[in-house]
Amino acid sequence: MFELPDLPYAYDALEPFISRQIQELHHDRHHKAYTDNLNKALAAYPEWEKKTIEEIIKGYQGAPEEIRAAVRNSGGGFYNHSLFWKMMSPKKEQKPEGRLLDAISAQFGSYDKFKDAFSDQAAKLFGSGWGWLVLDNGKLALASTPNQDSPLTHGKTPILGIDVWEHAYYLQYYNKRPDYIYAWWHVANWEYAGELFEKAMK
Repeated sequence: MFELPDLPYAYDALEPFISRQIQELHHDRHHKAYTDNLNKALAAYPEWEKKTIEEIIKGYQGAPEEIRAAVRNSGGGFYNHSLFWKMMSPKKEQKPEGRLLDAISAQFGSYDKFKDAFSDQAAKLFGSGWGWLVLDNGKLALASTPNQDSPLTHGKTPILGIDVWEHAYYLQYYNKRPDYIYAWWHVANWEYAGELFEKAMK
């Protein structure tokens, strides 16, 4: 059985960029619903309950047909959000450093060019989904996934991601997704992204 992880900081720790109200709704209701629905779907299949969330995400197409959609959607929602809280930090105004910064500069030309490309992709994603910086066959790349799909499903490793479902920003930014994305960069956790990058490169 999967458990809803605690936020790694207080609900208001990301203010003024991400409001306490959004964090309470996003974590306590949306993430909890994904967790509960995943557990409900897996309850009758002990062999799937024993898998890690990464194994479930990568192999959801092999799940029994009657739970496959729930495993994909709720499993993805559980996994993506569990990452997302750690991809933001109260230690604001971070920037990539070290090998990750070197890799970003090599792949995108500069950090600013990467940031513009990432923001543009996330802003233009139709409907609900996620914008990602991923490691794909040893190289950094941009990716987007619809709904709660994960880069893991496509053999890519998430390094940094932003939730662009409306529940992630509407209470504060209404329909102005680009404003939310601009604000989100102030709380992006590059320390954690660097850890994920180093782990993925080993």
